[in-house]
Amino acid sequence: MATDCLFCRIVRKEIPASVVAENEQCLAFGDINAQAPTHVLVIPRHHVASLNDVNDLSVVAELFAMAAQIAKSEGFAARGYRTVINTNDDGGQTVHHLHLHILAGRRMTWPPG
Repeated sequence: MATDCLFCRIVRKEIPASVVAENEQCLAFGDINAQAPTHVLVIPRHHVASLNDVNDLSVVAELFAMAAQIAKSEGFAARGYRTVINTNDDGGQTVHHLHLHILAGRRMTWPPG
């Protein structure tokens, strides 16, 4: 249920997070299991379980817009970064609240996994 969702609890400030950016639609915070020197998660403030559950494409646009804003403000946009959305268990999604990963600060390899 959405009320028990880890990320919903972060949005409600029931669980502390290292907030990087926020607006009316999104919240961005540091990933506690960082996979790169910079690893930020961008989430919608309202619960959407996964990319499969997006009914309004502006939600995804807001996530990517905030990612680009963070990349510029944190100074890694020109050098490069990776954005990833994992979807459901086989896609690597461990928290079932839509979230976009921003990974930066090192050269990324391909294929990723």
